[in-house]
Amino acid sequence: MGVSGTGKSTVGRLLAEALGVPYAEGDAFHPAANVARMSAGIPLEDADRWPWLDAVGAWIRGRGTGGGVVAASCLRRAYRDRLRAAAPAGVVFVHLTGRRPLIAARMAARTGHFMPASMLDSQFAVLEPLHPDEPGFAVDVAGTPEEITARALSALRPPGGRDTTAP
Repeated sequence: MGVSGTGKSTVGRLLAEALGVPYAEGDAFHPAANVARMSAGIPLEDADRWPWLDAVGAWIRGRGTGGGVVAASCLRRAYRDRLRAAAPAGVVFVHLTGRRPLIAARMAARTGHFMPASMLDSQFAVLEPLHPDEPGFAVDVAGTPEEITARALSALRPPGGRDTTAP
């Protein structure tokens, strides 16, 4: 989870590969109307997000206890609550975080993505970091995708501890 430009897709794919589980791109679950709105620089309303979150939740539920990784913004607690409600096997959130200048520079450098850099401020305005009672943790996005993924794996699999991805 995280604002656009944090590397959710890149890190998500690497994390899924390292864990040996399926990966899904959350943006692929958006209806065309949502993509058109965001491409035009218009932030989504909650009413736009609920069907998208339900589709992401159905994908998570379909994994059962086998697990999976899905890259999705999940900026507000209400969105994360909706995903947790859809997934009886449990969900662990990896919140990719970083300083706005770094994320803005990454957004400006990427090509082929529908989300314009002009929407970054609206994403930060909506962002509700994980609450202490939510299953998950934050990972700083400074560094390479491999370094970020290693930090996420370390948090998921603490040394000598139980794998937090297990139900």
